[in-house]
Amino acid sequence: MEIKPIRTEADYENALVYIEQLWDAIPGSPEGNRLDVLVTLVEDYEEKTHPIPPADPIETILHYMESKGLSKSDLEPYIGSNVSVLEILNRERTLSLEMIRNLHKGLGIPADILVQPYALKTAS
Repeated sequence: MEIKPIRTEADYENALVYIEQLWDAIPGSPEGNRLDVLVTLVEDYEEKTHPIPPADPIETILHYMESKGLSKSDLEPYIGSNVSVLEILNRERTLSLEMIRNLHKGLGIPADILVQPYALKTAS
């Protein structure tokens, strides 16, 4: 396969097939170098055409709770009272900087996710 810029979905699909063929190439070999170049081209194409939206802070907290078997009351040391936890999880209140720091330090949730803006529920 000729290595060239990826401009179309067909180019992208062809590059993925070729990457799969080269996957076990020895780093630094001609095949390994082709693999490195193709991976770079594919990543560039994906960033331009299939951008990944930033993670939602509340969804991330809920995921951490589920994956670690945590209850809402387990978040109280990081967020505050039970009412505060419910307000945050129900999107009625935004995370404060102190809450973000506590969740990051205590649960290991990446701070760069927690600082992302998110929509609050509007009053009905």
